[in-house]
Amino acid sequence: MNGLRAVVVCLVITCAAVLSPTSAVTAAPAVRPGWSALPVPAATPPVTVSDLAARGPDDAWATGYEQASDGWRPMLYHWDGTAWSRDTTFPGAGEPGGLGRAQFVGADMWILHTRAGGGEILRRSAGGWSAVPLPQTLWTYQDFAAVPGAAWVVGEDDTGLKVLHYDGSRWTAQATPDGVLYLMGITARTATDAWAWADTSTGTTVLRWDGTAWRDARVPLPPSSNVHTLLLEPSGRITLGGSQYTDGVARTYLMRFDGHTWRTTYPPLGDTYTGAMVRGPDGALWLPVRSDRAFQSRYARVDGRRVTFSYGPERTNAIDVKARALARAGAALLSFGTVEVYGSKPNLMSERLGG
Repeated sequence: MNGLRAVVVCLVITCAAVLSPTSAVTAAPAVRPGWSALPVPAATPPVTVSDLAARGPDDAWATGYEQASDGWRPMLYHWDGTAWSRDTTFPGAGEPGGLGRAQFVGADMWILHTRAGGGEILRRSAGGWSAVPLPQTLWTYQDFAAVPGAAWVVGEDDTGLKVLHYDGSRWTAQATPDGVLYLMGITARTATDAWAWADTSTGTTVLRWDGTAWRDARVPLPPSSNVHTLLLEPSGRITLGGSQYTDGVARTYLMRFDGHTWRTTYPPLGDTYTGAMVRGPDGALWLPVRSDRAFQSRYARVDGRRVTFSYGPERTNAIDVKARALARAGAALLSFGTVEVYGSKPNLMSERLGG
């Protein structure tokens, strides 16, 4: 009798668990969104992707250059939230040259444009495209940064390093500290808060513009290291990514500044180039990494000390899929890069996560 009673009690408990709304909810597996492929109108291969900038889910721009019969030609694509389309309405679209860094400045889009050996900043506003010529021609145009009220272009001419500063009405040349040989990149939060990473006579150094002068920012970089990128965030947080070399072997490092202290970590990313690293909508750091699958791109998500990886969609007959640039687009991540299919030269690809 006791055995029968025990069987009945077990059956009642089991039925209650099956019928319970709470148990039904908790039993459902979580669905994680995956990367999906976005069609991109083809360019003339081989192509080179320079940058990707997004202001929201329905406004993003990708820049680069394609191979034409007479040399390189600028390449510009726009994402409207539904599809990628090519823009050929900007000044110099049909002339030799290329497009580099792209940034939103308020409601406008600013892009560094090299054209016929010279340089200019393209600006797209509600009235269309316009151009701001640079005050001089440089041998190389290394990087560009823009914020409301200021812009910088860094490069070199026959006399050496040049830092060109635009205040909205005129250009001036800015001096850098003694010993600075080359500026590898530049970024800015405001007109009086800009940062650059430089090659100097004593190694890699981070510089800061405070509205008056460029000075050594005293960032305690790891020994024998370089810098790939520096993320300035409105909260005041700074994240820096680069590579450290030990016995000729490179490994990726990340440095975080909380407003008081720099902290260095070495996530398991090998010798990944961190130049395309962004802060995702989930608060984690995202960056494209070298894929171990020729037919799929690969992405790393870094959240504190935890690193996870995800793959883009499979691409038929692909022998190399590379996401070159990432950008946060609202609640989604957008990537832009190249895909090489067997028997052809690299052309364009784009992928999206979430949204």
